[in-house]
Amino acid sequence: MVDTAIPKNVCIIRLSAIGDCCHVLPVLRTLQSAWPNARFTWIVGKVEASLVGDIPGIDFVVLDKQLGLRAYLAVRRALHGRKFDLLLHMHASMRANLVSLMVSAPYRLGFDKPRARDRQWLFTNQQINSQPRQHVLDGLFGFAEHFGVTERHMRWDIPLEDSDRAAATQEIEPDRPMLVISPCSSQRLRNFRNWSAQHYAAVAAHATKKYGMQVVLTGGSTPLEREYGEHIAALQGEKTINLIGKTTLKQLLAVLERATVVLCPDSGPAHMATAVGTPVIGLYATSNPGRTGPYLSQRWVVNKYPEAVGLELGKSAEELRWGARVRNPRAMNLIEVADVTAKLDQLMAAAIP
Repeated sequence: MVDTAIPKNVCIIRLSAIGDCCHVLPVLRTLQSAWPNARFTWIVGKVEASLVGDIPGIDFVVLDKQLGLRAYLAVRRALHGRKFDLLLHMHASMRANLVSLMVSAPYRLGFDKPRARDRQWLFTNQQINSQPRQHVLDGLFGFAEHFGVTERHMRWDIPLEDSDRAAATQEIEPDRPMLVISPCSSQRLRNFRNWSAQHYAAVAAHATKKYGMQVVLTGGSTPLEREYGEHIAALQGEKTINLIGKTTLKQLLAVLERATVVLCPDSGPAHMATAVGTPVIGLYATSNPGRTGPYLSQRWVVNKYPEAVGLELGKSAEELRWGARVRNPRAMNLIEVADVTAKLDQLMAAAIP
C-alpha cells in the first residue's frame, strides 16, 4: 500500500480512555468521508464500548482488560482470518502494542517517536509527522493528514436512544437552564485534578441565584465521587439533583446533551460534553488545557496551569515537556470561585442573543 491508495479495510486501535475515544471520533468521521467505501474496525476497551460501541458503520472488537490473558485471546479469536490494508495504531501503550500483534496489516501507522510511548515504534512501520505542542485531538488528526486528508469533519454523532434520554432526565425540569457539575476525575491516583466540594457548592449557589439554574451532579460510583456529591448537595442548600453513580455512560451523555453548561476538571465528561455541543468550563491547574482541555471550549477554561508549574517546579510552562503534569493536589486551590463564576457570567452573556 502507498500513501495515495485508498484502503478497503482499516483497523483502529484506541482502547481507552473515554476522553481519548471521543477525540478519535472526528478523525474517524473524517476518514469515513474521505474513504466512503472502506470498512472500519475499531478495537476498543469494554467501558468505552458502552459509549461508542453501537455507532453504525463501524465494526467493534472489544477488549475487556478485567479478563486478563483471556481478553487478548478473545480479541485474537475475533480477528482470526481477517486481513487489513491499514492499521491506525492510535494508542501508545504496552497493552495496545500487544493487541496490535493480533492485527494482520502490511501498513502499520503509529505516532512519531517523541509521542510513541512504551516503544510503540517497534510495533509500527510508519509514523505520523512530528508536531510538538498540539492538542491531543489535533495530534490524532495527524493520522488522517498522513494520507493527505486535511478537510476535517468535526462530527461525533454518538447514538442515544429515547430511553437513555428519558432515564437520565426524568428528574430534570425541561424549561430551566441547567448547570451540570461533574466534580471528580475518577481515575485512580489522580485526585490531584479535583477541586474542593466547597468551591463547587459556591459556584452552584451563584448559578441558582443569578440565573435560576437547576444544578445536576454527575459522576461514577467510586466512594470518592459519592462523597463529593453528598457534600456538594449538603452545602449548596438549594434542591440539587444528585445523579452520581446512577447513570450509564449513555445516560450521562444524555444529561450532558441537555445541559446549558458543564463544569468539571480534566476528565472524560469534558470531552463527552464537547461531543454533544455543550460548552464546558474546564478547571485546569495540574494539566495543560492546550493539550487536554475541552476542544471547542478553550475560551471558557480557567487556566492556572502556568502559575502551578511556576510554584511547584520553578519553571515556565514553555520550559516543560509538553503534557507535563503538576501532581500536587494543592495546585487546584489556585482556582478561585470568582474565576469560575466570572467564566459562567461571560458564557451566559454570550448565549443571550
